[in-house]
Amino acid sequence: MSDKKELQVAALKNGTVIDHIPSDKLFTVVSLLDLQHMETNITIGNNFESKKLGKKGIIKIADRFFTDEEISRLSVVAPNVKLNIIRDYEVVEKKQVVMPDELKGIVKCNNPKCITNNEPMQTWFHVVNKEKGLLKCHYCEKEQLKDNIKLL
Repeated sequence: MSDKKELQVAALKNGTVIDHIPSDKLFTVVSLLDLQHMETNITIGNNFESKKLGKKGIIKIADRFFTDEEISRLSVVAPNVKLNIIRDYEVVEKKQVVMPDELKGIVKCNNPKCITNNEPMQTWFHVVNKEKGLLKCHYCEKEQLKDNIKLL
């Protein structure tokens, strides 16, 4: 029996690694990307030491690459995560997830009188301050912080 001091996780042949997820947001990211219903191999790790975050989470998803819309959804709950695109065991692309200037159909307006809560139409928010995560509804102009939002 060998003396192993590290936990071994299989290398990813093709897929995506989502890294630098704040530990308290890891399972929100899992739910947001609907990973619990995927058939491919998924490795989820949490509470790893991180110089930037203190503790971080990481997700490895085999044979899955995300659309820009999915990445925009991710930016709302976990801005600044990093995506590593893996092809044939090599990192072929690194993406820093940043919140876009507009969010359409991702966030629910918290104003009960907003037209988006009373008519069948897509929500639309302008990102007023990316640092603070301040969003402003295009229709009713109500502002809300990303920490207080509900995702659709």
